[in-house]
Amino acid sequence: MQQFSVSPRELVASFWRHRELTLALTQREILGRYRGSALGILWSFVHPLFMLAVYTFVFSVVFQARWGSGSNSKAEFALVLFAGLILFNLFAECITRAPGLILENANYVKRVVFPLEILPWVSMGSALFHAMISLVVWLVFYGILFGLPKITVLLLPLVILPTILFTMGLSWFFSALGVYLRDISQVTTILVTVTMFLSPIFYPISALPDNFKPLLFFNPLTPTLEQFRGILIWGQVPELKFWMLYLAVSVLIAYLGFAWFQKVRRGFADVL
Repeated sequence: MQQFSVSPRELVASFWRHRELTLALTQREILGRYRGSALGILWSFVHPLFMLAVYTFVFSVVFQARWGSGSNSKAEFALVLFAGLILFNLFAECITRAPGLILENANYVKRVVFPLEILPWVSMGSALFHAMISLVVWLVFYGILFGLPKITVLLLPLVILPTILFTMGLSWFFSALGVYLRDISQVTTILVTVTMFLSPIFYPISALPDNFKPLLFFNPLTPTLEQFRGILIWGQVPELKFWMLYLAVSVLIAYLGFAWFQKVRRGFADVL
């Protein structure tokens, strides 16, 4: 039976070795999602704008929600909310799709030469594409309302890197587990929904009672959400030590997820 390396070096080497295939599959994934629709890829702009309008109306008009600064500006609330949703949607898109990645591509499993481990990267690439489009929309609206964005926006790739690695680790784990346990797709849907409402997306951490604030940091999205909004809206530079700690934990989770995937993939063909 074929053996698959679980070394940390293989995690990076596999991605680099199959980078062109990953890019080609990502492009096919993005274009295939909108093939045959009237608006085509424009839906990637329409969807986040529509959801932004709905969330902003419900929370800022119906519930009269305001951010921690005390500002009554609905535009500011919309931008703060949208920034949080950009990052959360990146996470949610990958996690909800992960359990079905191998099942949807069962024809690849029988092909010994096909690198199944890149499928989560393809999903991540598609999610990053939509996140970048949402970010462009955010920057345009910010520019119209407040002028040029803060210079700290250049730190954006570094800030989201830990979340990408953390999400990849979970994607490898759930995509492999989804082959053996089909109910896991229902679990991840619940997990993503719970994570959304337990993340500081619709409310600031300061809105919580003091005894609940530390619990919010058990949510792995909380650090990046705070840093993400900080560099985009308030021009705050992330604390280096905190960022490095979060990065180290994310690297560990990414490796554990990859190692699990490599260990159990030998049984995929038998199950499918």
